[in-house]
Amino acid sequence: KLINIHPSLLPQYKGLNTHARALSDGVRFVGCTVHYVTPALDAGQVLGQAVVRVSKTDTAGTLAGKVLRQEHRLYPMVLRRILQGTLAPVYLS
Repeated sequence: KLINIHPSLLPQYKGLNTHARALSDGVRFVGCTVHYVTPALDAGQVLGQAVVRVSKTDTAGTLAGKVLRQEHRLYPMVLRRILQGTLAPVYLS
């Protein structure tokens, strides 16, 4: 099985330009999701998510940086759980 990390809290904002779309919608929280890869775009089982608060001064670039820091925390945690045989998803804030 393959896993992927996506820069949104799936199922919101599948595909590209996630940060710009989130800002345009005025959401207060975004994040990232580690999930299994399936033929359907960003639709696999969620293995973990991390939440990031959106500030009024955020741009797509600053938001991408905040999310990337969470991705660097989340991905290794999920991999560790997979290797240990733990199936419960990881959720970070």
